[in-house]
Amino acid sequence: MHAPTERRIQLPHLALSALTWGDEDAPALLALHGWLDNAGSFALLAPLLATRYRVIALDLPGHGHADHLPAGASYHYVDYVRAVLAAIDALQLDRLALLGHSLGAGIAALTAAAAPGRIAQLLLIEGLGPLGDDGSHTLQRFRDALAPRDGGRKPLRVFRDVAQAVSARSIVSGLTAELARPIVERGLIETEGGWRWRSDPQLTRPSATRLAESQIHALLRGIDAPTALLLAQPATSYLPSAPMQARAACVANIRVSHLDGGHHLHLEHPAAVAGWIHPTT
Repeated sequence: MHAPTERRIQLPHLALSALTWGDEDAPALLALHGWLDNAGSFALLAPLLATRYRVIALDLPGHGHADHLPAGASYHYVDYVRAVLAAIDALQLDRLALLGHSLGAGIAALTAAAAPGRIAQLLLIEGLGPLGDDGSHTLQRFRDALAPRDGGRKPLRVFRDVAQAVSARSIVSGLTAELARPIVERGLIETEGGWRWRSDPQLTRPSATRLAESQIHALLRGIDAPTALLLAQPATSYLPSAPMQARAACVANIRVSHLDGGHHLHLEHPAAVAGWIHPTT
């Protein structure tokens, strides 16, 4: 199994990082990870796809080795989409396949809606569009996001070694230590007394606004690319089946599949997910 190549991608307003696998001349597949994950999320799947694609797994802004936004700035779906489009430009890609997991799947779907001529294939794992809003928590979420921050920032947790960080991430994610390790190792930075997370602490701040479900449906109707959606079964608690079916119905050319497992299907079952992406991969 070939080790990935590290790449830095300079955008007009910040720099992203990426891990790449496969031949430079192969069709490009850009992979977008989930919230508080990083490009290491694709460490097991990408080598299986590299026989057919040039796989470019991005670290999204604030994640992994990518730059953080300035203090006081917010991480929002629209800005993630803008960053992905800028990365596609920086990589000089005309048309490409787009793969996303969770947060990355939401960003990928909106990117395909924003620039339909550039996305040849859309592959979504455990996500289709951003988190929506039915109005019941809109006011409280808005107030919480804009409330003054309590007195200084909470000190960042320091782990004595990588193994302790892997254990902590395993407990939160439900992944085994072995499967969590690629994300954790890329997500740590050495500091005085041990290791801490690299990701921007601002990522855990609530968003002031979310799109209404009707707006999300309108955006999903703008996806022209052949689309495949892979969902875990039993359904993940925050991706209930009925709303996901309603969203899928908005996409003209979509196939929906299910796979037994947890939220990180591509880490738990990389061979099965590679087969879902392309039966002969």
